[in-house]
Amino acid sequence: MLDLTYETPRPKVIAGATGDWELVIGLEVHAQVASKSKLFSGASTTFGAEPNSNVAFVDAAMPGMLPVINAFCIEQAVRTGLGLKAAINLTSAFDRKNYFYPDLPQGYQISQLYHPIVGEGEILVEMGSGVARIVRVERIHLEQDAGKSIHDMDPNMSFVDLNRTGVALMEIVSRPDIRGPEEAAAYVLKLRQILRYLGTCDGNMQNGNLRADVNVSVCRPGDYEKYQATQDFSYLGTRCEIKNMNSMRFIQQAIDVEAKRQIALLEDGKEVVQETRLYDPDKGETRSMRSKEEAHDYRYFPCPDLMPLEIEQAWVDDIKASLPELPDAKRLRFVADYGMTEYDASVLTADVENAAFFENVAKGLDGKIAANWVINELFGRLKKEGLEIADSPVSAGQLGGIVELVTKGDISGKIAKDLFEIVWTEGGDPAAIVNTRGMKQVTDTGAIEMEVDRIIAQNPSQVEKAKVNPKLAGWFVGQVMKATGGKANPQAVNELVAAKLGL
Repeated sequence: MLDLTYETPRPKVIAGATGDWELVIGLEVHAQVASKSKLFSGASTTFGAEPNSNVAFVDAAMPGMLPVINAFCIEQAVRTGLGLKAAINLTSAFDRKNYFYPDLPQGYQISQLYHPIVGEGEILVEMGSGVARIVRVERIHLEQDAGKSIHDMDPNMSFVDLNRTGVALMEIVSRPDIRGPEEAAAYVLKLRQILRYLGTCDGNMQNGNLRADVNVSVCRPGDYEKYQATQDFSYLGTRCEIKNMNSMRFIQQAIDVEAKRQIALLEDGKEVVQETRLYDPDKGETRSMRSKEEAHDYRYFPCPDLMPLEIEQAWVDDIKASLPELPDAKRLRFVADYGMTEYDASVLTADVENAAFFENVAKGLDGKIAANWVINELFGRLKKEGLEIADSPVSAGQLGGIVELVTKGDISGKIAKDLFEIVWTEGGDPAAIVNTRGMKQVTDTGAIEMEVDRIIAQNPSQVEKAKVNPKLAGWFVGQVMKATGGKANPQAVNELVAAKLGL
């Protein structure tokens, strides 16, 4: 663990008619492995291709076609496990999970139940300054995705697109450690951040590359502590699973709605039935999808087409040595090396591309000033324009040039903002623009003094007011800055105004 000091957040409490209830939440996150080909075939994983164009014979379950393990997908799963501080199992195995779906031609899913490739790990989930929870990861197993059924193209028929069939998924299963809707969303967000840093999943929730099944139950205050002491899950209440959540906002809404549904049942003397449910955001309700199956209902057995997977510790060690700096470590380094606040460090490290951009801006410059420009000016403008960092019209080198000019005193903060606008819309080298357009800050105290004297001489009544109330000296500073087009050195102006007014 990193040397982080934090308090554990309090569980979400919902007041019922018969007393308080607490939430207990566990998540099964399905993350699509960032790989060009599928888990057991060479078919492409490109999103948005023509329906049924990324399908190999084995994906379509043609007779006699046998799966072949994609070694890169195994490496990505190991890399993910190491990034979550999890145990890597040198021996794992694939099983057949038998069930019928029209978009799974084999009639079974190749998955890992008994011997997953990754064991127990943990994720530190921050919930604000000095507040965080460690969420334990129970396991990560690899499995193949199913295809997609399409029901809205014809009133009488459904269609099937097998492009996703066989795409490699990592199912990341948490322990029931999450205690509220906000924590659940924060957990998924932190997991997504880590996966993107590792390069093992792009985290695109809109495309379905990251989606979560949310298990929700409710219990009375004190029962969760009994579970912790005994590991007896009966204290946690009967859980229901909400399938295929791909929005942080909907995850929070669905948890709140489902918890209140369960509380209403229990307080009416009814039982919560363990089942799989879907969340309808338009109606603000969850509805039953099917009864919750147990492992034996799927008739799991070892996949006869695949030998047990054995990997070497030396290979795992090589992968570990190649891991990038992860978000928690990077955030702490930004605070230590650049002297910025923890909040600014969190903003800059939220995304791996943003963090890299900032470091390129800050090379050889004041880190706090660079952070201020990246967060407030660049990120603010990108958000306003609906752009990602990769699409920024202002490069890291150009923004670094603007920061350098400010730091050296060549331009004022106001001129710097004008310069940023020019670079954003027209491009160009900031230093060259300042020279050719005469934007350089006036540091000649003689010239500034002449302007100060002129403003004071023209405003005797304002002078008397400023002598009574020194705060009004700022009016003179503003007038001088306006008269010089913002080019006068603000520090020099302040000092001269104060001296001339005898303040």
